[in-house]
Amino acid sequence: MEAFKKIFTLIFLVTSSLGIALAQEDDVQLIKKQRKASNRALREFDEELNNTFHTDDILITTGAGTLISGKAQLSAYIQKNASGPKMYWVRTPDEIIVNPETKLAWEKGTWKGFIEGSEEAVVGGNYAAQWTKKSRKWLIQSQLFVTLPPM
Repeated sequence: MEAFKKIFTLIFLVTSSLGIALAQEDDVQLIKKQRKASNRALREFDEELNNTFHTDDILITTGAGTLISGKAQLSAYIQKNASGPKMYWVRTPDEIIVNPETKLAWEKGTWKGFIEGSEEAVVGGNYAAQWTKKSRKWLIQSQLFVTLPPM
């Protein structure tokens, strides 16, 4: 009977670990899907759609160091900087790590800024993002962008 308990416990631990790993990979794929859709919204200049990927209290540090707090301030920042050529940004993740216990995720990668109609980036750098899982949906809670010279 004792051997049966040990085998059962071992099987339980292995299947539990496998289940957690599969759930984390599913979450990574969901975040990648959200990022891709967010990039598409930015490219199409759909601010309303892009806001659906953020928490209400989102924090963003722009590549120039401006701190933006919340969706309303983000909209105001976009409107204020709407003069001149229209720009969009593409974020490309290099790494995504999910913590299933806290329902938080870390994403890091590179970003590029493009002028509408151009396929050549005019600015770019590195970024990091914190995601949170709210109501079974991954949302961006904060983002930090750093503008760097081209490499």
